[in-house]
Order: sequence, then C-alpha cells, then structure tokens
Amino acid sequence: MEYRTIARTVDAEIEISRSRFLARLERVETEAAARESIAAARARHPRARHHCSAFVLGADGRVQRSNDDGEPSGTAGAPMLDALVSAGLSDVVAIVTRYFGGVLLGAGGLTRAYRAAVAEAVLRAMPVTRALRREVAVRSAYDVAPQLDSEARRRGWSIGAVEYSDDVTRTYLVGEDQLAPLEALAAELSAGSAVVTPGGADYVDLAP
Repeated sequence: MEYRTIARTVDAEIEISRSRFLARLERVETEAAARESIAAARARHPRARHHCSAFVLGADGRVQRSNDDGEPSGTAGAPMLDALVSAGLSDVVAIVTRYFGGVLLGAGGLTRAYRAAVAEAVLRAMPVTRALRREVAVRSAYDVAPQLDSEARRRGWSIGAVEYSDDVTRTYLVGEDQLAPLEALAAELSAGSAVVTPGGADYVDLAP
C-alpha cells in the first residue's frame, strides 16, 4: 500500500472580510504529535480567537479527527478535514488560526474560508509518496557486490548501509513483490553463494 503525505511544514494565509486565516500543515505520525502541533499554534498566536484543526493519520487514513475550537459546529474542523481527505493526504495535521476582523461571515462563509485556507496550504506543499519496503541484507563476495548495486539501481531498489569484512553485506529496501527477484538475482550473480536475509518492513519515503 502506498499513500501521500507532505515533505515539510507549509504555511498559507487568506483574508476574508478582514478576518485572517493562517493555515499550517505539519507532518505527524501520531495523534500525540498532532495535538502537540495544535498546542504549539496556540502558543504562537495567543491573541487569536480560534485555532481550529483537523488531522489524518495512518497508511489507510483510518484515524481522522477535527475540532471547531469555538466556531459554530461543523463550520471549521469538518471542512478542513475534507480538504485533507480530498487531497489524498495522511500523516498530516492542519491548523487554521483565525484573527477575527469584526465582520460575521455566517456558517457558509466560515465553512468556505476554513476549507480554502487548508486548500491553499495544500497547493503550496511538496507531496511525498510513502510505501512499505522490506529491509533485506545480502552477504556476497567483493566482486559480486558492485554488480548487485548496479542492478539494484536499475530496478529502482533503495540501497542502504554496507559492512565490509571477509565479504560484503549490503542492505536493500524492496517492495514485498521484489523480495523473490532480489533473491534470484543474488543467487544468479554469485553462483548461489550469496546469503539473503530478509528483515523487517516499514514505510519509507520514495524518491521523487
């Protein structure tokens, strides 16, 4: 499974009827981290009236939360969450800080404003694709290792750490469907002498 997140924190601002909506997107991986980001926004803008928020977590986007922070129910957090979901983003928290401009926007105006603020930040964000990759260690002779590296690059496998001793142990990150091809390649290039040891799997950022 692959999913999209953002590369780094991004800020955007829109102004509607003299109210300022300051949107921030931050990359987070846990609910606790998302709530820390929301608390940090409150600390940065202590005089602002509202700090509304929404976040989506997990490869499947299963964890979804939103908060109107004093705005009329459903006018802030829900449209912010909708903007994140519509953009296909996960492991992201959106916080919109509002400085009231003295003009009431009404429920419809607030809904449009909060969604637009997050959508503007999404437009400025650099998306990153994450995918599940398994760490695989391959121990081979010195003359085989460069051939493995070259073929790994050609096939788009990520190359990790290397250890040198009487032989070479190189770590590769491959998709689950590429484990068997890696084993076959190592066996072919080494005439069966290479030792392939699969390790754990985790989500990693894919290169652009």
